[in-house]
Amino acid sequence: MSRGYLSLVLHGHLPYVRHPEHEEFFEERWLFEAITESYVPLIRICDGLLADGIPFRFALSLSPTLCAMLQDDLLQRRYIRHLERLIELAHKEVARTAAEPQLNRLAKFYRDWFIETAHIYDARYGRDLVKAFRRFQEAGVVELFTTCATHGYLPLIKTHPRAVEVQVKLGAESYRRCFGRSARGIWVPECAYYPGLETVLADSGLAYFLVDAHGIQNASVRPHYGLFAPIACDNGVAAYGRDPESSRQVWSSHGGYPGDYDYRDFYRDLGYDAELDYIAPYILDNTTRIPTGIKYHRVTGPDANKELYDPDRARNKAEQHAEHFLRSRQQQLAAQASRMDRPPIVVSPYDAELFGHWWFEGPQFIDFLMRKAATASEEIELITPGDYLARHHILQKSTPSASSWGWQGYNDCWLSGVNEWIYPELHRAASSLSKLATAFQNEPAGSLRERLLNQAARSLLLAQSSDWPFIMKCGTAVEYANRRVRDQIARVHFLCDAAEKNDVEPRKLMALEHLDKLFPFMDFRLYADPAPASAALDSTAAAT
Repeated sequence: MSRGYLSLVLHGHLPYVRHPEHEEFFEERWLFEAITESYVPLIRICDGLLADGIPFRFALSLSPTLCAMLQDDLLQRRYIRHLERLIELAHKEVARTAAEPQLNRLAKFYRDWFIETAHIYDARYGRDLVKAFRRFQEAGVVELFTTCATHGYLPLIKTHPRAVEVQVKLGAESYRRCFGRSARGIWVPECAYYPGLETVLADSGLAYFLVDAHGIQNASVRPHYGLFAPIACDNGVAAYGRDPESSRQVWSSHGGYPGDYDYRDFYRDLGYDAELDYIAPYILDNTTRIPTGIKYHRVTGPDANKELYDPDRARNKAEQHAEHFLRSRQQQLAAQASRMDRPPIVVSPYDAELFGHWWFEGPQFIDFLMRKAATASEEIELITPGDYLARHHILQKSTPSASSWGWQGYNDCWLSGVNEWIYPELHRAASSLSKLATAFQNEPAGSLRERLLNQAARSLLLAQSSDWPFIMKCGTAVEYANRRVRDQIARVHFLCDAAEKNDVEPRKLMALEHLDKLFPFMDFRLYADPAPASAALDSTAAAT
């Protein structure tokens, strides 16, 4: 047995952005960039480790909205078109930079990378990346787990307990339908916990969740082992705390690995540097400069004078950082091992998109980390939260404190002067839907009213996404985030009104069903009050 465990936990999530009503839509690039820079590179790494016979293990949550987009025919076709344009641009760059050896080498690097990405995405996995991740789970190298239906920020929607229950239940059900098994754990959106949430999690068969460090450190009973072992709520659901030291090494903007001067600079991009006439076909509406993904410079330093990127030099630095990260975890675990009656565990959770999109060399870092850990198995073993529970059944009973991994550790990011208006609107929409769901819970399957209420439920869920208030707080794509919330809430009320009257223009309903296609198994009755519905039925009898 090793002296301790390391659990690398990645969270794959993007908000549901799909706009078939437009030929092109800028925000769909969020998905396309994540596929190119994070998801396909992670798949490439797993394929390589398996081919080389390297034992490895990590956990990955995939959100229902991300899985729905990855499996959507429209978005798959649009991503292929996006890749084709990148490949075309890279070929043009190879020709343009022929007289500049360093730049030409980089242009060829991007051309080859985009072509390989297209091969993995299209030829190897048939455009279905969910299938790729399912393969890794079946091979026993990745533990997949779930998150809430649309990543709702649970502490701020619990005014309506049904809203929380549906977020969790649909997250668990989406996972079962994607992966053919039940999820053991859940990434609670934004690691945002409130006491009592564990009851909802247990009702959906979930055995563990993650919280930020202070959620464990301020638990109802002081944890004997601090962050180096999970605690169990009164109902047995386990809570793991995020290790702050390993988080700082990867996340910190001051001293974290991604800021190293040898790594690729995130902000400097050909889309801003090239002549407008040249780059016009590859930017927004041929006029608005946006990132293309071709970035020729490295971090270098704080000023605008950036040196050219060197992929080999960056790869060497990623190996050094992986070695440092692993050694640091070994030191942490060695310091704790003698104080515990079981091997200590360090839980290191991150957004999956950090690796590749924000930190271009992040996937290489993971590759090196997995390979180096395989040769140090006596000192440190890679496991998942589910693996730990299978080995260690007895946990200390304690309830985490209310917490999140956002700024200052609580609700500030999602409840501030710029986004607080959302929640009264969400509560009113949830009340309207719950009232009608209770009244019409015996509605025949396939009826018009069932379709209307199912679509209203989809719109409510989409409006609840934690991404929108976060974007508003950060000041990025604020107009789009505001519009998404307002549009979805307006749809809830429109659909509820139509359902109460049992009357709608068919084309309008079909259009909304086409726009928001996720959760084909939606059942609005999840929002119904389980108590007798006679009073609600009386109040709506005239409408029927």
